[in-house]
Amino acid sequence: MFAVSSPVVAPARVSYAANVVRRDAKRGAAAFRRRSVKISANAGGRGLEGRPHVELKDGKPVSGPDLSVTVNGLYMPNPFVIGSGPPGTNYAVMKKAFDCGWGGVIAKTVSLDASLVNNVTPRYAKLMSEDNKEVVGWQNIELVSDRPFETMLAEFKQLKEEYPDRVLIASIMEEYNKDAWQEIVGRCEEVGVDAFEMNFSCPHGMPERKMGAAMGQNCDILTEVCGWVHDVATVPVWAKQTPNITDITVPSRVCLEQGIEGIAAINTIMSIMGVNLDTLAPLPTVEGHSTPGGYSYKAVRPIALAKCMNIAQMIKKDFPDRTLSGIGGVETGKHAAEFILLGADTVQVCTGVMVHGYPLVQNLCAELQEFMTQHGFESVSEFKGKSLEFFTTHTDLVTRQRAAIEEKRKAKVGLAGDADWTGDGFVQETESMVSNK
Repeated sequence: MFAVSSPVVAPARVSYAANVVRRDAKRGAAAFRRRSVKISANAGGRGLEGRPHVELKDGKPVSGPDLSVTVNGLYMPNPFVIGSGPPGTNYAVMKKAFDCGWGGVIAKTVSLDASLVNNVTPRYAKLMSEDNKEVVGWQNIELVSDRPFETMLAEFKQLKEEYPDRVLIASIMEEYNKDAWQEIVGRCEEVGVDAFEMNFSCPHGMPERKMGAAMGQNCDILTEVCGWVHDVATVPVWAKQTPNITDITVPSRVCLEQGIEGIAAINTIMSIMGVNLDTLAPLPTVEGHSTPGGYSYKAVRPIALAKCMNIAQMIKKDFPDRTLSGIGGVETGKHAAEFILLGADTVQVCTGVMVHGYPLVQNLCAELQEFMTQHGFESVSEFKGKSLEFFTTHTDLVTRQRAAIEEKRKAKVGLAGDADWTGDGFVQETESMVSNK
């Protein structure tokens, strides 16, 4: 049950835009020099064989429809963003993501004291198809970054120096402590990150310290923490939501009411992957034991689409200047199109990269372009949220279907009997009873 406080609507922050302009002005000359020597996406491979792919230069397709998006004042050459997790765990992998052409990168979640983070191994488990050839679902019991905060800051700084025109987002998590939240924001901004994603949604491990989903499920705490971050951040902030909740729009609304610029959804779903029927131990097994973890990949996509639709409807109605980053089981450009049609501005991929690798982005972009060409869309904004209007209540569906049946009855085909023939409409009446027209 939520403890929902009375909404206190904070004014939307606008200072981050000026901050971005000032920072970009300082880096402008360096950015211009580097653009001419950036490695093309082909340096990272050609995507998955057997699927459409497009060459990306600095993340922008060299041909086909424009995929660029501007989200909370941040330009991205395409809407595909590395989701927070192993694909953004250090400098080397984040550099690989930029070189392959990802529109943006969200680093693995950082906290001030990494010494409190102790991972175990094995920490992953797969759900395979019946023929054991395809990964359907993925479970992890991995925690946030266990690397020293100072190390991550140095790598953020290096990445922004080398890729000044690409979007780097710091995922942040802290305990219920105002000073800690505001310190982590200030220190990350000092090294040039472009935005923040507050992790209110990690379902395992961190909640034992009252972090992650433990915060995301408590609206009173969300109100305070979002307020603390909003007070000091000068770049855009997203709040990543947990799906392990009855109504995801409730905590999302609380975050937006405090001035947070965007919502990211969904994080992983609390799960148990299975039980080893030989040893009787649950999976993944660590020293004969386990703990419930986060479930992701293909199997969660329908759930993620529903949650995103709910959030997007709320944003459209009550917060039209805010944004949504969709997450959950994206493996193809068509999957991404579904999230965008349901109101997402960007689409995050994490497990998909772990399964297929960083060049996957070339396939995603090409497949999204195919969808756009099929429908005549020239930009992502043209179809963002276009499917939201088709959602209604079950009661309304019943009413609509009854009306449609009645219309069909009125437009009945043929004549009931000989008495219904007319002289003036004789030809048309005859034609109406022909079966092979």
